[in-house]
Amino acid sequence: MLNIIWLVLIVSSIIVAAVTGRMEAMNQAAFAGAKAGVTVCFGLLSVLAFWMGIMRIAEKAGLMELVARALSPVISLLFPDIPKGHPAMGYIMSNMSANLLGLGNAATPMGLKAMEELQKLNPNKQQASPAMCTLLAINTASITLIPTTMIAIRMQYGSVNPVEIVGTTLLSSFAATFVAIVVDRWYRYRTNRRYR
Repeated sequence: MLNIIWLVLIVSSIIVAAVTGRMEAMNQAAFAGAKAGVTVCFGLLSVLAFWMGIMRIAEKAGLMELVARALSPVISLLFPDIPKGHPAMGYIMSNMSANLLGLGNAATPMGLKAMEELQKLNPNKQQASPAMCTLLAINTASITLIPTTMIAIRMQYGSVNPVEIVGTTLLSSFAATFVAIVVDRWYRYRTNRRYR
């Protein structure tokens, strides 16, 4: 579906540029955008490599396990239908730990593995289970303590104080996660009432 949306946007912009006689401006914007994209990516690589290294050190030092243990009661409360000791719980804890540290790229593989494990527990393979919906809601909102990607982008564009967004990011991501959990629970309650 996303490919179709992008195709429609690209084709419609080419048609509008051709009709209005602005093909040259569209070409310049396309190449300028591509150049800016490559520049930003190179800037992000160094910061991402640094934080991935920090996360690897934290993992080897046992910090990730400590964070996972601290999150364990919360995760058990959020995912009551997952049996204790199931591999999905470990992947969910790793995913949430990486998201807390602002490492979305490191969190993604763990989230995908968690979804695979949750699908094994899912009685209806054609429909997402409540646990899958909860994981998606929390992963999308995700409380972030250190927004590494945004800090890197701000550094790339010459921000005087790239880390000044940490407080507001923490506040907004906490609010988003709270709302995601409330909405998830509301839909879960509504669905359970409907099927009783």
